[in-house]
Amino acid sequence: MATAAATAETVKPPDSFGAKVLRGIVKSPVHIVLAVIGVLWLIPTLGLLATSIIAPVHFTEFGWWKIFSDPSLATWKNYSDIFHNGPITHSLWVTAQIAIGATVLPIFVAALAAYAFAWLEFPGRDVLFIIVIALLVVPLQMALIPIFSIYNTLHLYDTVYGLVLFHTAFALPFAIFLLRNFFVGIPKDVLESARIDGASEVRIFTRLILPLGLPAIASLAIFQFLWTWNDLIVALTFARNTKPITVAIFSQLGEFGSNIEIIAPAAFISLAIPLVVFFAFQRYFVQGLLAGSVK
Repeated sequence: MATAAATAETVKPPDSFGAKVLRGIVKSPVHIVLAVIGVLWLIPTLGLLATSIIAPVHFTEFGWWKIFSDPSLATWKNYSDIFHNGPITHSLWVTAQIAIGATVLPIFVAALAAYAFAWLEFPGRDVLFIIVIALLVVPLQMALIPIFSIYNTLHLYDTVYGLVLFHTAFALPFAIFLLRNFFVGIPKDVLESARIDGASEVRIFTRLILPLGLPAIASLAIFQFLWTWNDLIVALTFARNTKPITVAIFSQLGEFGSNIEIIAPAAFISLAIPLVVFFAFQRYFVQGLLAGSVK
């Protein structure tokens, strides 16, 4: 009886229509501001899309915004030409190899290291983890010239493998830090029960840690894929003929300047692919960002 009474007291009656309207009016200024910010944020993307589907002569004469008042100016010829442009399609393929390789490899290595830092006892574990944290503050730019010299000696310059290894090296400190914080939050009783049942460390890692750590791994994959796909400075330093899409677009801009019918669609394709990856994994994004922040 007491439980039923307490339950009845905690159940709130539904809000009236007037209360809902009042709440909407109170929140409307915030919603309006957010909508304006969203529209302003989308204008460059919409401008790039409009530029990519308008003929160069019309873009020069009217500007990209003319397409909204005269949709007949739209044409898909620019995209047709892009997919028949050998250097651009090759650059997209090279970028995909680099982005996928530089996403999968550091996540695999970081997951193993994070599991060791979180749940395995070994000499110097805390000192090594502090060193990993300290590497987070090392700026990427200071390593370009030394790594350039090493790559020339090891014949890794201007190769996909060299770019993948460079991105992997600089991704590992943050990846280990993020995954270790998430793995530490996994209940210890789960791991001890698996060990009592005779599970090896490899089996625990593959059957328990990886499935439970999927939100953090997916969030890390989004970060790393976006970073490597959009990278320009590393590709300019370590690639000459092996051109990712960012370098290919930069080369078109530097050599021709007004080659907008190539630059705009190639840039929009380069923009769209990371967006697809982000939206595919967005349900894990917030949960992964908060990994290890709350006990």
